[in-house]
Order: sequence, then structure tokens, then C-alpha cells
Amino acid sequence: MPESMHKTRFVSRLTRQTLALVLAGGRGSRLHSLTEWRAKPAVPFGGKFRIIDFPLSNCLNSGIRQIGVLTQYKADSLIRHIQQGWGFLRGELGEFVDVMPAQQRMQERWYAGTADAVYQNLDILRQRDPEYIVVLAGDHVYKMDYGLMLAYHVEREADLTIGCIEVPLDEAKGFGVMHVDDAKRVIDFVEKPAEPPPMPNRPGYALASMGIYIFSTAFLFEQLIKDADNSASSHDFGHDIIPSVINNSRVFAYPFRDAQSGVQAYWRDVGTVDSYWAANMELIGVDPELNLYDREWPIWTYQAQTPPAKFIFDDDDRRGMAVDSMVSGGCIISGSEVCSSLLFSNVRVNSYSSVKDSVVLPEVNIGRHCKITRAVIDRGCHIPPNTVIGENLEEDRKRFHVSPGGVVLVTPDDLGQRLHFAR
Repeated sequence: MPESMHKTRFVSRLTRQTLALVLAGGRGSRLHSLTEWRAKPAVPFGGKFRIIDFPLSNCLNSGIRQIGVLTQYKADSLIRHIQQGWGFLRGELGEFVDVMPAQQRMQERWYAGTADAVYQNLDILRQRDPEYIVVLAGDHVYKMDYGLMLAYHVEREADLTIGCIEVPLDEAKGFGVMHVDDAKRVIDFVEKPAEPPPMPNRPGYALASMGIYIFSTAFLFEQLIKDADNSASSHDFGHDIIPSVINNSRVFAYPFRDAQSGVQAYWRDVGTVDSYWAANMELIGVDPELNLYDREWPIWTYQAQTPPAKFIFDDDDRRGMAVDSMVSGGCIISGSEVCSSLLFSNVRVNSYSSVKDSVVLPEVNIGRHCKITRAVIDRGCHIPPNTVIGENLEEDRKRFHVSPGGVVLVTPDDLGQRLHFAR
């Protein structure tokens, strides 16, 4: 048998024995009003997706078809999205995407931390009886073959393998940072350090955890039970579980690199308004790092049934057009101009208005004679005629949140449009 065929079968056997757990209970407070009515993994991204679609699609494309999604904070829109868009797996074949909300199954409390969220579902995990468990964050945007990381984990006889990337020191304060030896074995780990330790061979960078963990199941259960019995623990993987097992267990780092070029692969934490805006803006480039048109690694999602986008009127002062932009189905660009922007589904931009360098979420209506620049417009907003946003940040701050990078976040609540439900 050719070596490549043997390797493929080896990986596919591993993925069949693997359960993925997507931690999707976080609020994402750094996104401000974008997560006022929805959990961060449910925030729309990329014109038609939600953030959680990326780790879920990675699972399917990697051959992992047993997936649990752990929810907690304002999960209604997230749960509905999973039910509507991810119900196509075949239960009779042992495939599923199950929502696992906080139920106080093991303790009379809600999830106290990432490790506690998994611990409180131990009875369910025991019934599933996987050989390996992949723990994923539900709020990062990237494409990754978890099968390759599983093979890496097994070949090194690891108890725990941590996906990692190299980040600049000034950004590393928000990550778990590790040191490794020449064999990539983790010898030190500190969660969100005030002064991140640099990599010995790359002084301006730190080796940071992606929040992707592969555990051998028996080892994970043992550590979760031990941690639950520790009253001093915060019950978090980064703060508690990982530092406690490094000295006495086989813990390895898995560098996330492009399989062909060997360079660090695309991965984004879209946890702030600036990073969220920038990651969406990257997609409208000529050759973006994140290729949404890749047929070999599709991103799955709930497909709303919308008509094609439409551009109407062709007068000199009233021309419906979009340049260097992504415009989703159901949009109507009516005698207006869209430039360097990303429009989600069912957006209407009315006559004599302009939208530039902006991210416009679904169901937004922009009135006539508006000028929108460098903004994120939340779902359902109705922008009144003659509104100007992004031209005078001092005036904008009186009504809206303005990020450190000068991006204006506009929500229905800011406009006095009290929707009072998650969308």
C-alpha cells in the first residue's frame, strides 16, 4: 500500500474515534454591543456565515462528525442557527452536532470555566465513549485539518496536544504562552501573562495557544475530576488544567502551519471591534489569506433563501454600483455607491447614499442621502435619511461606540430602535 494511502487511512480511523467539543458559551464583551443580544460565536462574519461555522466546518472537513456545542450566554440565536444549518448529519450513522447547554448536571451552578463546562457533561461524554476528545474555541476564524493534529498527537504518544501560533509580544498578553523543547514538548505554560516570555529563537514573538486541545480521553477525565475536587481552582483549561499537567504528563505543542508552504496558517481572533472589522475587510481583497471560494474546504452554514443581489439606476447622479466589495444575496443597491465594503444578506442602500470601508450586517436599511464610512452596522438597523457616520468621530462618540482604531459600531439600540431580541 502506498505510504500516502496508509497515512490517509490512519488519519480517517483516528477521526472516527474522536469527539469534538466546541466551547461556545462566551459573551465576548470586547465586541461591545455586537454581543449584547447574542453569544460571540453567533456573531455574523464574512457576508453569510456565523463565527462558529468555521470550527464546525473544520470538524466536518477533517472527518470528525461527532460534535458537541457547549452553550451558555444568550444562546438563542446560536442554537437556532445550529438547528437550522447543521441538522444534515445522519444520526443513524453515529453523526451529530448536539447542542449541550448549561444544565447544572454535575453541580448546582452554571459553567464556572472552560474545564468546568466539559466536566459538567462527563456523563454524556462517557456514553459517547470516544478515544480522543478535541476541545475547540467557538469564536475564532480559520481553516484547519484537525486530522493532521490528531496524527501528530498519536505519533508522539501525547496525553495532551496544544495547537499554537507565533504572535508578537505586544499581542501575547491575551493568550496562553508556552515554552517548548527541541521535540516540541511543552515545558512551561502561563495563561495571559502581563509580561509574555519571548521565544528563545525569536525574541520579538511568543508561542501562543490557539485554544485548540487534543486529549486522550481517559487522561482528560482524570484531570477534570481532579480539578473539580480542587476548591482553589478557577476550573479553566489555560489557568489550571494545562499548568498542572506539564511536569508529569506528555504535553506537546502543534505548530499551525500551511501544509504546502510551511508558513504559519491563517488564524484570527475577532474578539474586538477593530479585529472584527479588519478580518471582514481582508475578505474583499484581491487575494485574501482566507479563501472562502475553496471548494476543497467549504465553509458550511445555514443558507437563507434570498434572491440575487440587485443594482439599479444608471443616472449620472444616481447610479447603483459596488466596487471592491462583497455583496450578498437579497441586497438592493438602489442608486447608491458601495466601495470597499462587505454587505451581508438583505441589505438595502437607498438612493444618493454612499457606503465605504464598512461592514453591514443582515437586514439593514440605509436611507437616502446617507454617508457611512469605516463602520460596522449591526443587524436590523434602519439608518435614517441624511445620516453621516464615520466623518466626525467626536460627534459619533456622542451616539455610538467608536473603537480605538476609529471604527464606528452602530446598533439598533443606539438608534433608539429597541428590538429586544437576539438576531
